[in-house]
Amino acid sequence: MPIHAKARASGLDRSRHAAPQVFEQLRAMILSLEMAPGTVLSRAELAGLFGLSQTPIRDALIKLGEEGLVDIFAQHATVVSRIDLASARQVHFLRKCIELEVVRTLAADPAAELVARLRAQIDLQVAVMSADDYSAFVAADLAFHHMMYEAAGAADLSDHVRQLSGHIDRLRRLHLPDAGKAQAVVRDHKRIVDAIAKGDPELAQQRVREHLSGTLAKVDEISARYPQYVTQ
Repeated sequence: MPIHAKARASGLDRSRHAAPQVFEQLRAMILSLEMAPGTVLSRAELAGLFGLSQTPIRDALIKLGEEGLVDIFAQHATVVSRIDLASARQVHFLRKCIELEVVRTLAADPAAELVARLRAQIDLQVAVMSADDYSAFVAADLAFHHMMYEAAGAADLSDHVRQLSGHIDRLRRLHLPDAGKAQAVVRDHKRIVDAIAKGDPELAQQRVREHLSGTLAKVDEISARYPQYVTQ
């Protein structure tokens, strides 16, 4: 386990239930690849790092297993799962179907206040991109899309897609450091917002299709570079 996990583990809010906090911290480390596929997670070691009993650790690992982010081998070990490309493709299909309707809804009745908030979020992405802060960039990316879901009255769907997206999120994280990738994400977001602001649903949907095609178009290349991380 990476040594910097200790620093993350020190930030638990003792007024809240421990297991959800452990889950969120471990999930973030898995999605950022700080805990790479194949990392063995010891309940005893995690309990020591978080200063907890093994019960909340077990509960957090079970929830990670439900999201497909870890493989739990009873009485043996818990291991960070490899990136399942079939699962990544299915969630991509689901997300595309939903977001096409989200932007159609927003562009059919564009709200100036929403457009301003989306553009401010893009500005934040540009700022963290300049600092090469990939974790902050991903967080700003997720917030941008969540704003659109929320504005379309589909915030719960955003949360559902997030729960299913562990495999494709890790695939994107492998792709993000490639030259020009972060810039392409920002460009695509600007084009989506411009189409919404124009009140052009068809153009907004076209921009979403273009935006969501990026990582899966490179899946063979990414898999060839990181064969130890992926499975078909």
